[in-house]
Amino acid sequence: MSALGSGPASSHPLALRVATACVLVALVLVALFALPPQLFALVVLAATVAAADEWARLARLAGTSRALFVAGTLAIGGWLRFAPAARFEDGWPPGVVLAICGVASVFWLVVATPWVLARWDPKSQLVRAVAGWIVLTGAFVALVAMQARSPWLVLAAMAIVWIADTSAYFAGRAFGRRRLAPQVSPGKTWEGVYGALAGVAVYAFALAPLGPAAGYRGVAGPASLVLWLLLALALAGISIIGDLYESLLKRQAGVKDSGRLLPGHGGILDRIDALVAALPPASIAALLFLGRP
Repeated sequence: MSALGSGPASSHPLALRVATACVLVALVLVALFALPPQLFALVVLAATVAAADEWARLARLAGTSRALFVAGTLAIGGWLRFAPAARFEDGWPPGVVLAICGVASVFWLVVATPWVLARWDPKSQLVRAVAGWIVLTGAFVALVAMQARSPWLVLAAMAIVWIADTSAYFAGRAFGRRRLAPQVSPGKTWEGVYGALAGVAVYAFALAPLGPAAGYRGVAGPASLVLWLLLALALAGISIIGDLYESLLKRQAGVKDSGRLLPGHGGILDRIDALVAALPPASIAALLFLGRP
């Protein structure tokens, strides 16, 4: 996992990493809480386009293919933001979010998981490009849709990934023996996975009393608590797939970092690999279980 830490970018100077992280956290918080959804969508789209350029590198798209992929990402995002048919006002209608985030969630569960397990290396540039559009568009829509609902909802979802990451790091360091995917990411262990799930379970229990205030539409009780716990654990599991998937792409591309945009941290994808996987299903869960703000 690399949202907070044990990925390949850890060899960068610590002071530079900390300084960059502080600036990034400040910018993210300002964007989340100070910008209306219309402007926030543009900021996220700009970051998505930058991430698309990194994806093209990992997908080994060069020259015209790389330019077309980045331009295609911008076109998809621009259409979703500005086209009347997309019906973007303060976010998108539920049908748009469900469709796009649904496709992205299915990709992570049905395609990316066996892709990582089999260490598949598709020869088709189109396959790698379409995978990138699904991943990046799903994360773009999920993030904007949840911010339109509540910035606190975004932070709550991101915290699942960050807590899973941090718990996995410390559990792996303390107890790690059995490697999770040695040919994809040798540093990750099954003990780290168990630590991640345990950390997220504690977080889920601590957050459960805030459900009604967040707009939970069901009846608070043991069944809803179990449902929320399972959802949080599932999101943590999907975030691990996202991390491993990007690690596999980097290994197949023969690169250490996805890019050099973030001093001391590598590229954007190095920081959000787990988040792009977890946000689409989190956005769907918000639509299904939470009332409108």
